[in-house]
Amino acid sequence: MSPERLPHSPSAVSNHDVIQNLWHLPHDWMLDGRTILYIILALAVGFVVGRRRALRVGSFQNRGEALLSRVTLRNFGAPDYHLMNHVTLQMKDGTTQVDHVLVSRFGVFVIETKDYQGWIFANAKQANWTQVLFKWKSKFQNPIFQNARHVRAVQALLDFLPPGAVRSIVVFTGDAEFKTPMPQGVHSISGFIDYLREQTVEVMSINRVQFCVGRLETARLAISGKTDVEHIRSLERRHGRPD
Repeated sequence: MSPERLPHSPSAVSNHDVIQNLWHLPHDWMLDGRTILYIILALAVGFVVGRRRALRVGSFQNRGEALLSRVTLRNFGAPDYHLMNHVTLQMKDGTTQVDHVLVSRFGVFVIETKDYQGWIFANAKQANWTQVLFKWKSKFQNPIFQNARHVRAVQALLDFLPPGAVRSIVVFTGDAEFKTPMPQGVHSISGFIDYLREQTVEVMSINRVQFCVGRLETARLAISGKTDVEHIRSLERRHGRPD
């Protein structure tokens, strides 16, 4: 599927007046004919566009992201869960790129994936963490801080959800060993699966899950090299480091 055939912005999908109305659906839904129509349209937008985009995601994922996608899909499927990968969203000061968004009846999980080796020294309150691989030592941005921007972008789109429904998760998919206590909200890939299985309190209905998917799919930018280049330029304008 060529990038030019995919929607590049919210307006690319929502030019039709009915789709525009999806962005203004009341928080308290009345199950009348109009609401049912909105739900059907959200489903159509989310899943039709999502399937097209899914064909392109593989080439834009690193090894860790691809692994997390496979494991998540193997353990958590429709209709209770819907996984979106490589989600680029527009914000007021530029773009932000989310590795994965898992929308479910039990919450919306915004996931930052790290495929690291060696030793990891981490502190939830520090701006940078340290990786030690043999004699090589390097600093990297605290992924909890990194993911906070992603969470804000998703929350802004899903502001009708109850407080706490959108949650941050950081997953280390490689063979890295934490030499300090693993901060809250940070998991190995097996720990991530266990954490999701423990989430059993329903925070939204299946219909609302589908509506959330539709809104996110409508808002996300095209999965393309052009989008990634523009995102990198946005990062350089803001602070010169990836998010």
